[in-house]
Amino acid sequence: MEEQIIANGNNEKIKVLLVDDEDRFRENLAKQLEHRGYEVLDASNGEDAIKIVRHENPQVVILDQKMPDMDGIQTLKEIKKLRPEVQVIMHTGHGSIESARVTGKFDVFSYLEKPCALDDLIREITAASQERVYAMARNEIPDVQRTSLKNWLVGVQNARPGVIILGVIIFLTMVFIPAPKQMINFLSAKKTGNLTESIAGYAEYRKMEKGQTIVEYYGKKANLYTQTKNWDGAMVKTAPGVDRVAFRAKVMIGVLMVAALFWATGAVPIGITALLVGVLMYFFGIFPPSMVAKAYAKDSVIFIFGVLAFAAAISKTGLDRRIGILLLGTSTSLRKFALIFAPLLAVTASFLSEHALVAFIAPILMLVYMGTIRTANITKDKGLIVMLLLMLTFCANIGGPGSPAAGGRNAVMLGIFGDYGISISFGQWVKMGLPFVPVMAITIAAYFLIVFRNKVKVKSVNVAAAVKREGEKIGKMTPDEYKAAGVLILVIILWVTFSSKVGMGGPVILCLVLLNVLGILRWKDINSIHWDVVALYAAASAMGVGLASTGAALWLANSFISILPDSLTSGIGLCMSTSFITGILTNFMSDGATVAAVGPITVPMATLSGTSPLMVGLATAFASSFAHMLIIGTPNNAIVYSIARDPETGEQLVTMKDFFIHGSAVFLLSMAVLWIWVFFGYWKWMGIGSM
Repeated sequence: MEEQIIANGNNEKIKVLLVDDEDRFRENLAKQLEHRGYEVLDASNGEDAIKIVRHENPQVVILDQKMPDMDGIQTLKEIKKLRPEVQVIMHTGHGSIESARVTGKFDVFSYLEKPCALDDLIREITAASQERVYAMARNEIPDVQRTSLKNWLVGVQNARPGVIILGVIIFLTMVFIPAPKQMINFLSAKKTGNLTESIAGYAEYRKMEKGQTIVEYYGKKANLYTQTKNWDGAMVKTAPGVDRVAFRAKVMIGVLMVAALFWATGAVPIGITALLVGVLMYFFGIFPPSMVAKAYAKDSVIFIFGVLAFAAAISKTGLDRRIGILLLGTSTSLRKFALIFAPLLAVTASFLSEHALVAFIAPILMLVYMGTIRTANITKDKGLIVMLLLMLTFCANIGGPGSPAAGGRNAVMLGIFGDYGISISFGQWVKMGLPFVPVMAITIAAYFLIVFRNKVKVKSVNVAAAVKREGEKIGKMTPDEYKAAGVLILVIILWVTFSSKVGMGGPVILCLVLLNVLGILRWKDINSIHWDVVALYAAASAMGVGLASTGAALWLANSFISILPDSLTSGIGLCMSTSFITGILTNFMSDGATVAAVGPITVPMATLSGTSPLMVGLATAFASSFAHMLIIGTPNNAIVYSIARDPETGEQLVTMKDFFIHGSAVFLLSMAVLWIWVFFGYWKWMGIGSM
């Protein structure tokens, strides 16, 4: 009979551990399995089996339930503690329904009576080896193949040694190269109060005193001042030298480069990279420990945590299905979902919290996806889930230009306008920005319809019908749904009316407490959210604070601008270059921090070059919505990434690679539509260049 060559797509034999105290039975079965192409290990008792599992790491264990001393159940428990991904087939001559029930409590893959047909056993081994792949994904265990140096260096998701080594080299290079002269000049320049000076783009420029340098301001903030004795014995505080601050600025740029590399490639788990950011900020003295912790705990981070937990509560009650029926009722096909729902969502995101919209809709689309593949009798449709969820988050992202209410980045730009004596009303902003939003949403929809036309397996997807079916499964509304709906309305009211005072995180945390008091949300529900995504966004926030405070963000922004040709430093060219620089930076920093770093540089450039500062400022603000490429770019991306996980296998359905590939394409499309439709289009027709 033909040998079974099996396994995880790499032509390696499945390694099977056979545990049985009957020597003759064990030896005969081992020979039969070896003849079929398996690598077989064997043990006559539980103690030896555990040692083999520790050192040999078999993929499947065939375990006898009734053995002397340490029986099969005890052995099973110890194996699962050591290696939760190992699949165990319980094999015993003392089988019963009760035995199956008991062993089922301990994560047994299957239960077979001994003796059983060899083909039946092989069928179970093959299925168990595939289930091990899913178990490794659920438990975040990398499966690095060491068949060659190249394979080891490339690695797998969450374990890429080659990328890790590259990251270390990049970081050390960035840290130890001499500080650029331009950086030294920025850090040592004194504030004069003239808004056109070179350091006006420093994120905390408004907090600096006249005559103060970034070195002095940051040194005081980060507690880098040293105590020294004066000539008369008095203790005085001495500001750090410019080299000390420049060193920290270089460290932060190195942290940015390494974190972006690791997050983009999946070199290590995203939560570990998030911790690494903090570790480097601690040990290189970017801030005192309490300030590093504070940088991690920004309002936007609390908001993401709260929204993920709130979405879990909404899903638990079934209210998400009701919301889905309202929002997706017209999406009777993928085409209608793309061309009708997408622009409606984008326009809505211009006036309401796009993060909240994504948090409520993404779980609904996951329900639609899971129901669709079950109906089609397939295990996965990668094209469908990527199309549904990335279209959702990208369309929510580009709602930003639509109105001043669409995010803190716009508030930052309004503040910069105020510093330069420029005023713009809510209506003027909407007039200049809202026409971009539906056109861009339709462009995104067209991109996905074209690119995924042959990648989606299920061609006829009726989103509205799928949501309706999910709603019908749960019957009429329950008291818990009414309670959850009331809390949802409350949080929206608080966001709309009080977010300027209490932030976006405060209201959602309050509502989590209310949901617990009402008996809807338990702590274990909160504990089940994807904390790695919360950690990731916290690290991105902390990194943004470090880049801004050390002056690194200012240097990066100026470096981009300094290499521009003269044709891109005035008029429409300045709008184009400004938007491109902002768009690139906002994928690595928060949108507000990006606008704070770039806006004060480019707005005065516009004045000096005779270009409308309003145009350049809005170009900066609009492009800060184009954070499509990385999951750290915006809470929308982080929320979608956290939700896009198969509930049965634990597989990450939408990966960081998907974000980078399709996000890069949508980023370029966003730039093209902004330049062609806005700068050379309706802005010219409206005569905005003369404003």
